[in-house]
Amino acid sequence: MSLATAAAGAQPFVRSSSSTAAASSSRPLLAVAAARHRRPHGSLAAAAAAAARRRRRRPLLQVRAARTESTGVSVGFRAPQFVLPEPLTGKLWTLDDFEGNPALLVMFVCNHCPFVKHLKKDIAKLTSFYMEKGLAAVAISSNSIVTHPQDGPDYIAEEAKLYKYSFPYLYDESQEVAKAFRAVCTPEFYLFKKDGRRPFELFYHGQFDDSRPSNNVPVTGRDLSRAIDCALSGQELPFVPKPSVGCSIKWHP
Repeated sequence: MSLATAAAGAQPFVRSSSSTAAASSSRPLLAVAAARHRRPHGSLAAAAAAAARRRRRRPLLQVRAARTESTGVSVGFRAPQFVLPEPLTGKLWTLDDFEGNPALLVMFVCNHCPFVKHLKKDIAKLTSFYMEKGLAAVAISSNSIVTHPQDGPDYIAEEAKLYKYSFPYLYDESQEVAKAFRAVCTPEFYLFKKDGRRPFELFYHGQFDDSRPSNNVPVTGRDLSRAIDCALSGQELPFVPKPSVGCSIKWHP
């Protein structure tokens, strides 16, 4: 047989029926395996993208919740009347209880806020020092115990005892006193001055000092102590107050 004849008689390669069946049956299996391989990859990518979106959103929410600046009142603002209980003793305190003092420091604080915790010991020291010089001082917690039970009256009493506060630490359950003072954050400091029979008028509304929980600036109480010195000595305030910075007051839901 010639090469041409052999070439002409040669048949193209054809799979046997068994080989064809095996190949056709293997294709769906391969497709399923490939799909199974691809599906987790897509799920992981989607999960990673969702996690990235959550991470991008979360810091913004934390920053907004963590830092609030005192605003809304100016020098000459008259101290609002109030009647509030002191959880430690059960006594009711009013603005009239401080009529005999030349200056009154009203502090809106709470138990849980890191900005307040950062200053607690120094607030106790500063107020004790100036109360011996004629200053009156009072702290008020107005946070909702629905959302923050750790700021409730029992804990207020424990806090006052623990830090040996020389001033009454009062509980504003209705939050009406905070609203009357236009308070927005903790800590927030209002220093009122009294001339004779005139009502207490705002002399200073600002920060304790430049120290914050994370800025490594030492706590000195410089701003507030300078303001108290001026109020007690009858001098004008020689600097522009900086707003107090802290956690927002937690209003009732």
